[in-house]
Amino acid sequence: MGNKATTFTEEQLEAYQDCTFFTRKEILRVFKRFQMLDPDQIPFDMTGNETRTLKIPVDTIENMSELKENPFKRRICEVFSEDGSGSMSFDDFLDMFSIFSEAAPRDIKTVYAFRIYDFDGDNYLNREDLEKTLFCLSGKELSTEEVTFVVDKVLEETDLDDDGSLSYIEFEHVISRAPDFLNTFHIRL
Repeated sequence: MGNKATTFTEEQLEAYQDCTFFTRKEILRVFKRFQMLDPDQIPFDMTGNETRTLKIPVDTIENMSELKENPFKRRICEVFSEDGSGSMSFDDFLDMFSIFSEAAPRDIKTVYAFRIYDFDGDNYLNREDLEKTLFCLSGKELSTEEVTFVVDKVLEETDLDDDGSLSYIEFEHVISRAPDFLNTFHIRL
């Protein structure tokens, strides 16, 4: 018998399969991508608690090719990092890739899209959240007046209870009518 290197225990792999939308092979591929981001810090053997304790800095994650051009890259990192800092453990990183995978269902993707756009974390997409979203999407090329106009129109058409913000239910209703949402809320590994 040969000496086969072990990255995860059998129990870890089973737990990852139960908690993600990935196969064992895909989990190991995500780990390889994680390890490549900081090979000096991330060991090949992650059979202890390293999957939760060793973190890669947010700046490194933001610059990986899969996120580099995404206008929400910082916010994505913050939402998926357990402590909200944007720096990620392997568990955080795997969760992010799982939610952005093709196998993740629309309803779960919608929950995370809402969290990404909810910059202040109050469980509503208020005027300020929508303005920040527009600035991210437009590359800050829209004037303040143009942003105000667009936000007014968005709220006029989607704020069903006229409270000046979008609840999750209102957001979900909008997303359900967006045919290409699943294609755009995706990161290919």
